Amino acid sequence: MIFDSSCAGCGRQGPVLCRACRFVLAAPAGLPARHGDDVVAAVPFAGRARDVLLGFKYGNRRQLAHHLAGLVVNRLVVEGFTAGDFDVVTWAPTSGRHRRRRGFDQAEVVARRIALQLGLPCKRLLEREGHIAQTGRPRSERLHGPRFRASPATRGRRVLLVDDVVTTGSTLRSAEAALRQAGVSWVQRAAIATTPAVPAARSGRDEAERRGALRLVRAA
Repeated sequence: MIFDSSCAGCGRQGPVLCRACRFVLAAPAGLPARHGDDVVAAVPFAGRARDVLLGFKYGNRRQLAHHLAGLVVNRLVVEGFTAGDFDVVTWAPTSGRHRRRRGFDQAEVVARRIALQLGLPCKRLLEREGHIAQTGRPRSERLHGPRFRASPATRGRRVLLVDDVVTTGSTLRSAEAALRQAGVSWVQRAAIATTPAVPAARSGRDEAERRGALRLVRAA
């Protein structure tokens, strides 16, 4: 069989996610059940999972969305959630600049797949105010998070709120605050991956590492 693609995790020629990388993602090591303030995350943003997510976000590997959504759904089940706990799935929108550059909103793509797998509706309930992205900003600035406004149609609903990668948690906190202000009855935050909290002194080095990995993804 001739493949014209490579694995987003290890770079091996073949399907977009090889069997070995699927196994690594399905059995992550050292993952906390929750990210600090009650965000359910499927995998740690490290190692193979980090490579896969960078390929998904920056390498236009949208084919990964179904598998990544499955990881989140499996994690929700492990945490004791069922589809009956939610009325609707939504996402924390990325900045307009990032959406135009990538051609899609990665959180939206995964949220829609999660909703499909849970048999729930997926609706855009949030609008991002302003155009400043979180990526590349110093950690001290990211802690304040972006600002969102929510649709009044959220009132009384139980919402599963999805993002791709949680670092400080500020994006999901801000998105939840907007939903609650609009009258939702309950919000559960979820993400594909989470990073541990890091000291401020490391933030510049972490960003340099991220940019280096991004250059490798774009060159692949």
